[in-house]
Amino acid sequence: MGGAGAASGNASGNASAPVARKKRVGVIGTFVWDVIHGRDRRSVPVEEWGGITYSLAGLDAALADDWEIVPLCKVGSDLAERARAHCRTLRHLAPDAALIEVPYPNNRVELRYLDDERRSEYLSGGVPGWTWVALKPVLDDARLDALYINFLSGWELDLPTTQMIRAHFQGPIYCDLHMLVMAVQSDGLRVARPLPDVAAWCSCFDVLQVNEDEMQMMAPDSMALAATAMAAGVSCLCVTLGKRGAVYVAAPGVDRLSDIPRLSGHTSSLSTSPRGGQGALGAVRTGLVPSVPPRVDGPGDPTGCGDVWGSTHFSRLLAGDMFTEAIGAANRAASRNVEHRGASGLAQHLRGELSTT
Repeated sequence: MGGAGAASGNASGNASAPVARKKRVGVIGTFVWDVIHGRDRRSVPVEEWGGITYSLAGLDAALADDWEIVPLCKVGSDLAERARAHCRTLRHLAPDAALIEVPYPNNRVELRYLDDERRSEYLSGGVPGWTWVALKPVLDDARLDALYINFLSGWELDLPTTQMIRAHFQGPIYCDLHMLVMAVQSDGLRVARPLPDVAAWCSCFDVLQVNEDEMQMMAPDSMALAATAMAAGVSCLCVTLGKRGAVYVAAPGVDRLSDIPRLSGHTSSLSTSPRGGQGALGAVRTGLVPSVPPRVDGPGDPTGCGDVWGSTHFSRLLAGDMFTEAIGAANRAASRNVEHRGASGLAQHLRGELSTT
C-alpha cells in the first residue's frame, strides 16, 4: 500500500520513537438529507442523514487504527454546519479534514419503501459535481494512500474527470457505482438507465461494487459484466445480492489489494486501463459469500446497507484481508446495519458498542 512513512525522530540519543504517519483514505460522495416513508410501517416520516454518511460510518467502524478518513465532499450551505458536526463524531476522521461548503441547496431525498428491499426515491436540491480543474488541487493536498468513491447523486464525477483521477492517482481505487445508473426525471423521481461507456468506466477502478439492479443497466448478466470489467483492468468485481449475500469475480493471481500491480506513473492513453487488461475469464476466480441474517424481529431498516457493505469491504481490504474475508466482514456489517435506525450512532453500533440511536 503506497505512501505510508514515518516522521523522523529527534537527533539526540534521548529522542522518543518515531511516530508513524497514518495512511489516508479519501472519500468522494454526497451528503444527503433523507426523508423516509414506510420504513417503520408508520405514517410519520423519519428525517435523518443519509448518502455518504453510511459509508463514513462503515469506514469509521472497520478501518484499522493506522488509517484515517479524508472526505473530499462538497456540502450545500444550508446543511454545511450539520454535516460538519456529524463528521466530528467519527473517530477516524483526519485532523485536517474539511468539508467544502458550496452556495447551493444540499441534496435531499424522499424515500418511500415498497417492501424490505425495494423503494422509490425523489431528489431535490443539488450540489454540483467535481471538475478535474477543481478536484486536482484538493486531491493533491489530501496526500491519499487509497480512494473510495460512491456515486450517491450520480454526478459527483463525470467520465473524463474519473479517468483523470485514475491517470493521476497511483493508489487503489474502490467504486460503488450506485446512482451512476440512475437518471432524475423532472419531478425528481430516480429511474434506472443503461450506463454508456461501461468499459471506460470500469477501467478507472481496481475494485467495483454493484447490486443486481445496477448490474442489469451495464450488462446482460454478472459474467458478461465480469468479462468487460476484467478486460478493462478491474481486479475484483462484487455483485451484492441482498439477503443472499454477494458474489465476486477476482482477476487471476489477485487475492488481496497488495496483489494488484502498482502504477508506475501516469497513463499515456486514458482509453486504456492503467493496470492492464486481465484477459479471458477462464482463469478468474468466482465465489458466493452467503449473507448473515440480522438479529432483529421484523423487517429492520435496510437503508444504507450497500454503502456500509462497500465501505466495510474496502476497509478490510486496506487492512490486508483477502477478498473473501473482506466480503464476509462486509456481509456481517450490512446485517448489523439493518438492526440500527439511521446513520447517527451507526459506527458505534457496527463496532458493537452501546448506541442510543
